[in-house]
Amino acid sequence: MSKKIKFEESSGNVFEDLNLPHADELFIKAALGIEVFQIIEERKLTQKEAAKILGVKQPEISRLKNGKFNHYSVERLLTFLTRLNHDIEIRIVPTDNEIGEQRVMKEEPKNQTIPNQYDSEI
Repeated sequence: MSKKIKFEESSGNVFEDLNLPHADELFIKAALGIEVFQIIEERKLTQKEAAKILGVKQPEISRLKNGKFNHYSVERLLTFLTRLNHDIEIRIVPTDNEIGEQRVMKEEPKNQTIPNQYDSEI
């Protein structure tokens, strides 16, 4: 005999699902913080190297690594991303919903190839 498991579909924001105050802000901070940490990991930076680039002390990198993003403002996380050579775009667009949404979207790098000056079009 199998038991039915009761579940509820996520809203897409775990902080909202947990009814935490300032859920949108927590979600944005988590998304930005994860992005900062992923860039540090992709570049294989040591905590000391990352701290120097971000202009913080090494324990701050450890805090980021442990997912303690609530210690940072959205503005500070955005600054970290720009110091890691990323551009930030903020777009404001009308919504079809009753209340607008906040989200962080990562654009994949464009395949930037420089055309060979000897290539010709046929």
